Amino acid sequence: MTHFKVYLCAFFICCLSLKINAQYIRIDDQRTPKQLIENILVNSSCVSVTNTSGKGDTFTQDQQSFAYFNAGTSGFPFSEGIVLTTSTSPNAVGPYESYIGQGDVNWQGDADLNNLLKINSINATVLEFDFVPLTNFLSFNYIFASNEYQSFYPCEYSDAFAFLIKEAGSSDPYKNLAVLPNNNTIPVSSTNVRPQINPGVAVNGDRYPGCPAVNENYFNGLNDNKSPINYAGQTIVMNAQTNVVTGKKYHIKLVIADDKNRYFDSAVFLQAGSFASKIDLGSDQTSTSGKPLCFGQQTTLDTHLSAGYDFKWYKDGVLLPTEKNPTLQVSTTGTYKAEVTLTPSTCAVTGEIKIEVTPEILTTNTTLFQCDDNNDGINVFNLKKVDNLIKNNAADITNNGYYETLADAQSKTNPIANPEKYTNKSINQTVFGRIENKFGCFKTVEVKLQISNNSIASQNPIKTCDADDKQDGLYQFDLQAEATPQLTAGLPTGLQVNYFLTQNDAVAETNALPNIFKNTAAFSQIIYARIINGADCYSISPITLVVNTFDPPNFQEETKYICKDDDITLSVATGFSSYLWSPGNSTSNTLLVSATGDYTVTVTDANGCEKTKKFKVLLSEPAVITEAVVKDFSGVDNSVLIKYTGAGNYEFSLDGNVFQDDPLFTGIGPGAYFAMARDKNGCGLSNRFLVYVLDYPRFFTPNNDGYNDLWAIKDINQMPDYTIRIFDRYGKFLKQMNQNSSGWNGLFNGEQLPSDDYWFTLLFVDGKSVKGHFSLKR
Repeated sequence: MTHFKVYLCAFFICCLSLKINAQYIRIDDQRTPKQLIENILVNSSCVSVTNTSGKGDTFTQDQQSFAYFNAGTSGFPFSEGIVLTTSTSPNAVGPYESYIGQGDVNWQGDADLNNLLKINSINATVLEFDFVPLTNFLSFNYIFASNEYQSFYPCEYSDAFAFLIKEAGSSDPYKNLAVLPNNNTIPVSSTNVRPQINPGVAVNGDRYPGCPAVNENYFNGLNDNKSPINYAGQTIVMNAQTNVVTGKKYHIKLVIADDKNRYFDSAVFLQAGSFASKIDLGSDQTSTSGKPLCFGQQTTLDTHLSAGYDFKWYKDGVLLPTEKNPTLQVSTTGTYKAEVTLTPSTCAVTGEIKIEVTPEILTTNTTLFQCDDNNDGINVFNLKKVDNLIKNNAADITNNGYYETLADAQSKTNPIANPEKYTNKSINQTVFGRIENKFGCFKTVEVKLQISNNSIASQNPIKTCDADDKQDGLYQFDLQAEATPQLTAGLPTGLQVNYFLTQNDAVAETNALPNIFKNTAAFSQIIYARIINGADCYSISPITLVVNTFDPPNFQEETKYICKDDDITLSVATGFSSYLWSPGNSTSNTLLVSATGDYTVTVTDANGCEKTKKFKVLLSEPAVITEAVVKDFSGVDNSVLIKYTGAGNYEFSLDGNVFQDDPLFTGIGPGAYFAMARDKNGCGLSNRFLVYVLDYPRFFTPNNDGYNDLWAIKDINQMPDYTIRIFDRYGKFLKQMNQNSSGWNGLFNGEQLPSDDYWFTLLFVDGKSVKGHFSLKR
């Protein structure tokens, strides 16, 4: 995308506007390199500067690419200083107007910069000088600003600059001081210090993908048309620093240049007076830096200067009048400052450091008691149980192991590999814990390992009854409610109890049983109670759990019937320890009841186990037959359905001899019947109900032999008045009969009719009608 920068040149030049009255930096580019370095950048008798030189813009008449600047009232971070640019320096004056560079102006790059950063530079601006430091530390402050902070350019492009130092006159390679803090290999640039660049569209219409932020904490932000300087963005105030050898001559080269392309200029602003020999007392020792001073320790602040100088030490701005040596021992929180006059000169240098002392780590020596399984004084201890105790429950303090010797704990070597399962080496052995704060400060604490000598009296079995439906000797115990009160009776208050299947589990505190525990061995099982006092084992005691079963016979639920206005006796077997009926509260094995309802009796055996039997008492009474639904004139399909009322369990009959459960009788022959119902529970018979089932003969033989000589419907005279009309197969009317007729003899007008099928209609006065046909046989 390099050609984009050329393409955009005309576009951005068009955006230049006249500067309006505002608060911007002021530039003076008429000062010499010697004036800029000796009077502006250094300006101190503590640094001896010689051999100054400078070079830069050789094309712009009467203007330089290096200059003095003054912030005026603009609010720029440096009130004054010097600026090195890749264009003529007056172009650095704000506001920011998307200025891209010097157009056709082009001058040489710098070979040292090319060699160090592996670039091909042009438009290099350089200030160089020799100096002799009077202390072992050198630093100065600067800000990098660039018009590369536009569009996608920080993703790919950056102008280059460096602050190079080496021993004067030597062939040593240069060291670059313009690097990221705490990283002496990454140079400061717009590609190495940038915000997130979102995807977008360049002014020529090409899309670019953007890129993530890099070291954004060092980026001060993008500028606008109110900026004191004419650059798209800038870093925060950065600090270049290095250790040097007091009295040795060094050569400094300050250089900035465009990389390949002369557009989108950059600048470096150096703070006036910040280039100075200083006293290096080391990095701040604070919680923010991650390395504060530990409580009870002290550190030596060393100026590394001759004892013949005049030393003053300050703490929090207050002079320490008795401290006049090159070093100072400190052990308390504060901001410490050394001020040294390098006599016999008047040069004074300073150094400052912040010291923060961590709070004291509070510890508690303790004794951890364990129960013994064989009285030899040796057992397995869980050292982790005292983790919180030895550090006084401080949440911000961590345990960093247990050790068999104090020396190991102090040196953090040979920690106990498995502190949860540590077997003591001797009776009443002491081990050592190491606890630390988050900064690595530590203290050691003693943990004495002792065997508990408390004994618990033999315990009575904990008994319960198998109260579920399956009497298999397995049932649940509420151990804390049923066993713990018995165990701890008479013991000191505050003890807690946990339960285990085996003694080994109880000693090792593994596989603890749940509080609601169902025994795994039927009827009787021994478990082990571990009684603890905080982290200590008080004693281990066996507990026998007993499950008694009780399953008397014939205790399934029963249903009993009571006849209306009668009573009944409910009963269970004799021989139980107690009985209790409900309702009624009777305590015998029988109960006389005269009302329907649900009744229970709870019986108890000698072990106190209970069993409950339920009775359901229902009312029973004779039925009342209210109706009989008759299906007749249907041959083998004739039926009678008995309708009735009553609260009982009934069986039914049509002849008083044979009874059936179903009130529906089928296949009933014609005739008169007395229907009745009988209560199965012995509460009596119902009323008798007369039922007629009618049907007609399917044939008759009128031959005067005394059998089937007449066609007539049996028992029809018991029915309401009726009329019967007989027809031949052609519909010819032959005979009409009523309740006074004896039957039809097969004659029509005194003549015998032939053998054939004949049809009839039966019409009752109540509107019921029956149609059918029959055969006349001769």
